[in-house]
Amino acid sequence: MASAGMTIGDAAARTQCTTATIRYYEEIGLLRPVGRGANGRRAYGHPEIHRLRFIRRCRDLNFP
Repeated sequence: MASAGMTIGDAAARTQCTTATIRYYEEIGLLRPVGRGANGRRAYGHPEIHRLRFIRRCRDLNFP
């Protein structure tokens, strides 16, 4: 579960991914579904940001 409650837009900005990419990573299982705030929006924490940065680095290095 998310600990900090960052929005998907904030997570995208911090990781240089698009919001669509983050949703896609959740859909295919690269990123675990995160918790939702009281407003129903995704709430990302530091573990998810680290994972997104790792995925991004792997993609940049052409890992399959």
